[in-house]
Amino acid sequence: MLASQRQERILAAVRADGAARVADLVESLDVSDMTVRRDIAELARAGLVRRVHGGAVAPDALGRPTDEPGFDAKRSWAGPEKAAIARAALATVEPGQAIALSAGTTTYLLAELLAGAGIPDLTVVTNGLRIADALHGAAGVEVILTGGVRTPSDALVGPVADATLASLRVDRTYLGVHGLDASGLTTPNLAEAATDRALMACAAATTVLADHTKWGVVGLARIAPLDDIDTLLTDDALPADARRHLTGADLRLVTTPGAAT
Repeated sequence: MLASQRQERILAAVRADGAARVADLVESLDVSDMTVRRDIAELARAGLVRRVHGGAVAPDALGRPTDEPGFDAKRSWAGPEKAAIARAALATVEPGQAIALSAGTTTYLLAELLAGAGIPDLTVVTNGLRIADALHGAAGVEVILTGGVRTPSDALVGPVADATLASLRVDRTYLGVHGLDASGLTTPNLAEAATDRALMACAAATTVLADHTKWGVVGLARIAPLDDIDTLLTDDALPADARRHLTGADLRLVTTPGAAT
């Protein structure tokens, strides 16, 4: 297969799913890891994809500060890293706790794990429709859905959601974010930023779940500064500049091993 043909197939995969992993491309194209990485580099130089650790995403993925990708598009980005972060988060949930899960793809993976974990007497507050579905019928789990206005990422936001959260108190909020940098956590949606702040305010502690591709991404609406969170759970592909900023912040940084690529 010619390089141009491989690159056309890589580009088609990225356009279809929003992202493509090196490991999957190696298998589907029957070429070496190095060949796939060279092809991705060529496509990136042409502005057709954006390189990320372990693969490529669409060039406008997590792009303009007002862009809000849908749930299914975001779910395909950094999947192995998100799964590892969700497993690490699961290990911190204890029987009898009340916790909150914000809407998001990594928090959704945590919800799927919680549904099968059998943790007794667990209460989960969420503004995520997908999360509520994942936990529906799970043994020992009571689910409280906030209500509110639905966003493209299947979050419920706005005054109804905020008022519900203001009336509750939980042990810990697990918060997914669109982006983070030295100035803090951001999202493209103004109403979602307010609801995320309400999720943080109702909790004794906040753990942010964010894979390495979120670093340097800036949405229109600021949620909170880094010092307002207690723990950041990410993966070990986090860039060196991010580690320097986060080491100086008043938070606990936990990195999970990245998946082989």
